[in-house]
Amino acid sequence: MANKAGYKFEPDYAVHPGEILEETLEARGMKKISFAKRCGLSQKTVSQIINGKAPVTPETAIQFERVLGVSAAVWSNLNTFYHLHMARVSARKRLEKQVTWAKSFPLTELVKRGIIEEPPSQVGAVEALLNFLGVGSVQAWEERQKQLVQESTAYRHSPSFKSAPESVAVWLRIGKIHAEHIDTRPFSRVKFNSALEEIRTLTSQPAKVFGPKMKELCRKAGVALVFVSEFPGTHLSGAARWLTKDKALILLSLRHKLDDHLWFSFYHEAAHVLLHGKKKVFLDEAKGMQGGMESKADSFAANALVPERDYLAFVSQERFSKNSIMTFAKRIGIAPGIVVGRLQYDGKIPHWWHNDLKRGLRLVETTE
Repeated sequence: MANKAGYKFEPDYAVHPGEILEETLEARGMKKISFAKRCGLSQKTVSQIINGKAPVTPETAIQFERVLGVSAAVWSNLNTFYHLHMARVSARKRLEKQVTWAKSFPLTELVKRGIIEEPPSQVGAVEALLNFLGVGSVQAWEERQKQLVQESTAYRHSPSFKSAPESVAVWLRIGKIHAEHIDTRPFSRVKFNSALEEIRTLTSQPAKVFGPKMKELCRKAGVALVFVSEFPGTHLSGAARWLTKDKALILLSLRHKLDDHLWFSFYHEAAHVLLHGKKKVFLDEAKGMQGGMESKADSFAANALVPERDYLAFVSQERFSKNSIMTFAKRIGIAPGIVVGRLQYDGKIPHWWHNDLKRGLRLVETTE
């Protein structure tokens, strides 16, 4: 992915510019006191620089350039690299205390998916995770998590499952990174509603056909549609959030890999985009959790896929053979597996009936 958190080679040592200065003076046979006078500096200052107790300031670097003919940029770069190296050494020592924190993340899966490179050490794992999560410290991540919990008031949570917060954070982060690389147009409610109507006509198409088309229709309406499979420790079907006031994200996990589940999850998340606030993050762990905004999103998805009037007329006949379902689905222009899923959910037919009308899906995950 574009934001892949790699682990670049970095020397495990750095030379203070004072060492280079001392070697340069010795090579030229120049006394320290003489050099100090020519620079307009005190002998004490030059000694402190040589001994690594004082930095080379930009002003001093220019003086060194004038006297020694060595570019001021060289002295400044040596100084910057040295102090940056020492800061990294100090930071890594502090990160040694955070190794346990890193172990709660699905690091092996992140490496397997090529999202981050294999870290060289436990401290390297902490660094790689912080880089990937886009935070400067573990404390900053914990504060961000508290904010996410506050924002995620509409959390469709099944009593049967309890997703690991670290894995959820990783999944959301990947979705956000992908979405940032999707050049959407400013969000338009009218265009998104129109896109949803057109996308509905694609439900009987193969995934390789409807996948790219639905992404493009969403993009033109101001919504980044991203597919990222779930991580171990999570049971998430989808998520919806606003990245900016003009750009929304719908993130789907491809969970269950069946067409009725995918389409219901998509329209459920679309409902959050259309009906609910821009300051919320909607995490949907399991289908069928009721309450407030989630119930409204469920109703929106169900009716968008199978219009209520048509559905009530169909179920009133109480004929749920495979042929009757296929005929009804064709008449309303929807994939038959979606009708089966609706009937099973509503208890009109047993959960083991007509599952052969559902299509298995293998969507290509978003990679850019």
